[in-house]
Amino acid sequence: MTPPRSLPTLALLASLALPACAVTPQKPVTPIGQIQGDGARSALDGQTVTLEGIVTATFPGLGGFFVQDAGDGQATTSDALFVAFEEGVPAPAMASGDRVRVRGIVGERKAGGDDTLTALHAPVIQPRGTGHIAPTVLTALPADWEPLEGMLVRIDAPLTLSGTHTLERFGELIASFDGRLWQPSELAVPGSADAQRRAADNARRTLLLDDGSAQRDPAGVWYVKDGQPLRTGTVLTGVQGIVEQRLGSWRLQLTTAPTIAAPERPAAPQVAGNVRIAAFNLENLFNGDGRGGGFPTERGAKTPEQLKAQMAKLVATIRGLDPDIAALMELENDGYGADSSLAQLVAALNAGGGSWRFVDAKQGPGPDTIRVGIIYRSDKVKPTGKPATLLEGPFGERSRSPLAQAFVRGSGQPFVVVANHLKSKGCSEATGLDADQKDGAGCWNALRLDSAKRLDAWLKTDPTHTRSDRIVMLGDFNAYAMEAPVRWLRDEAGWVDAFKQAGIEQPYSYVYSGLTGRLDHALLSPSLAKQLRGAAEWHINADEQDAQGYADGDPAVPFRSSDHDPLLLGFDL
Repeated sequence: MTPPRSLPTLALLASLALPACAVTPQKPVTPIGQIQGDGARSALDGQTVTLEGIVTATFPGLGGFFVQDAGDGQATTSDALFVAFEEGVPAPAMASGDRVRVRGIVGERKAGGDDTLTALHAPVIQPRGTGHIAPTVLTALPADWEPLEGMLVRIDAPLTLSGTHTLERFGELIASFDGRLWQPSELAVPGSADAQRRAADNARRTLLLDDGSAQRDPAGVWYVKDGQPLRTGTVLTGVQGIVEQRLGSWRLQLTTAPTIAAPERPAAPQVAGNVRIAAFNLENLFNGDGRGGGFPTERGAKTPEQLKAQMAKLVATIRGLDPDIAALMELENDGYGADSSLAQLVAALNAGGGSWRFVDAKQGPGPDTIRVGIIYRSDKVKPTGKPATLLEGPFGERSRSPLAQAFVRGSGQPFVVVANHLKSKGCSEATGLDADQKDGAGCWNALRLDSAKRLDAWLKTDPTHTRSDRIVMLGDFNAYAMEAPVRWLRDEAGWVDAFKQAGIEQPYSYVYSGLTGRLDHALLSPSLAKQLRGAAEWHINADEQDAQGYADGDPAVPFRSSDHDPLLLGFDL
């Protein structure tokens, strides 16, 4: 799709080749509203009709063009229709602003799933000069998109960019009326009436912005400037295009490029307290054989150059957070030697001088391809006692084995840091209660709940043998705030949500399919909660598009160093 051309000259219109059976002025013209009707399917399906209207947009990539007339006076019917180019016949030369008379067969075109698009097939087209159709102006979310199907609209209300993950693949952006779209299970118990209401509201407020093409993996997207960074949460204005339903979603096939507000990237967070503890999912830090070879890796960087860029972004993130201790997820499980991903991350942090060390659990923890880890600054805190891991039940087999280590600051009392990474929501091999229960919690929810209960029971046994009741368990729980694993730990086992304790409104760390929520949590024992002085997330990843990552983005900046946002806590210890 390219922006609409200027109106064609009369000479160009006259040059349109007409079949011998071209429409004649004597044929009765049916208003488009009568063809569309007020239902999802046309009552004239299969009938031959003649219409007249103005071409509002041509989309060769979708196989046709849209035409709109002055209306039939009925607010419940659309005044526009898609005219499909005949397969195998060269597309006629036309552009926005052409007035045409078209005779063809009404039919419902499949648009993915159960969706259909009312269209005119086998068209015979006659040019009738030029004309103008002003876009229908929307100042708010319409109650129903169906009466606007195929019509040219302009949205004079701010839209929020809610997701960018389909831009490179399909040329689409996820937009929404009235702010961000939130994961229902971040705010409501899965399966509850409240969660169902929120899901329905998300669907109602969502509008996809499309590039007017069905092409997969386009080389570029015409309505986004080359190199323009996009962030979820920014505002779009001047949105104009053709309303269409396709693949289960209402969308605008854009006719002009919208104005996208410049993204406001956040500065590194600051929290009070004399001990700062972070958690960060590294999104698969794999380093080949650790000596420049072994690429492509099973996960993560595909080349030594990508690894260098990935490492630079991760180092920039950790240095920006400036923690004293950091719990890490998605490290390659490749030991603790000099060639391990963990050792090389610490070496990169110490380049030019530094006191970073890593907790050495001797093996694992756990047999999974990825593991958790803990790093710390030896000039700020000291580990005390041995690290502890949990391998029973689902740990190692599904959930990654947790790692616990006690620390002291100066001559103070010990406190315990526990790095966690529970089973993901992917449905491979999930059966029974672990299968998707269709309540919004995804697959493996039962196993994650079991993991949470076992983790709580394990920590009550004092696995670090320090007799400390000051414990923080943090990391990627793969569960949103109102899902069973986190809810049970908080509401039944008495762990304190650090972000609620700190008074942070609407925290989030992850954006999935345009929905914002929190998979990364920090849960405190009641005694440690009393010493919390601040909590923050650094929104440098979840809101950023994939193109800003280490494979294609600037390695000198931390943005999109991972797909999860890191979190930071401050304590007085």
